[in-house]
Amino acid sequence: MKLDQYQVNAFTNKQFGGNPAAVVPLTEWLPRETMLAIAAENNLSETAFYVPRGDAWELRWFTPEVEVELCGHATLATAHVLFNELGVQQSTLSLLTYSGELLVSRDEDKISLDLPSHAIAETDIHPAIAEALNGVPSAAYAAPSWVYRFETEAQLRALTPDFRALLVATDLPVIVTAPGDEVDFVSRFFGPQVGVDEDPVTGSAHCALVPLWAQRLGKTSLRARQVSARGGELDCELVGERVLLRGHARTFLRGQIELTE
Repeated sequence: MKLDQYQVNAFTNKQFGGNPAAVVPLTEWLPRETMLAIAAENNLSETAFYVPRGDAWELRWFTPEVEVELCGHATLATAHVLFNELGVQQSTLSLLTYSGELLVSRDEDKISLDLPSHAIAETDIHPAIAEALNGVPSAAYAAPSWVYRFETEAQLRALTPDFRALLVATDLPVIVTAPGDEVDFVSRFFGPQVGVDEDPVTGSAHCALVPLWAQRLGKTSLRARQVSARGGELDCELVGERVLLRGHARTFLRGQIELTE
């Protein structure tokens, strides 16, 4: 069996920027263990698989170690493949996922994702997490992942986490964030719990970050940057209980997977 595969850099228009995701079009679902093995073989932060269902597409995401319930950058990569590699003419795509229906649309030269916002509540700073981050956070918030806020972008860029200690300190990924020097806010994402020590650009993290910074800055349209080594740019908007993320994507690789018995 041969499967087409695309590798797309999401949330960037640079050849070697953003977050790389693999996208594998299917006609029917493969066994879960096969999809996980493909994701592990790719060794990217996410591999997306989709199956067409009428006018919609069922979509699932895998890290090299686990299946996840929401992934923004691999959703953007999937939409890029459908729009720009496979010639889908619909202006808006309906993607059916474990996080519900996600609508993705063309937005001039960018792609716009409509994602659920995540409730976020301030909580105590966990000393073991702070120690593992090798930094001094100003506040902590509970969401699907921990969110630790710092005072400056420089503090955020200077963090050198001990990923093994972070894995011991918590069973949840940790998002760190701060006001940006040139954008509204910046962030990084540390996820050794899901097999990704630092994710280059994390769309799903912004489902919690956008409500946080919208409240702190008193506005609903925000510019964000994830300050990983590869880096990525996101235009963000809070609309009720939804988060809109807009970004570029660029195809890096087209190829085939050969599966044998």
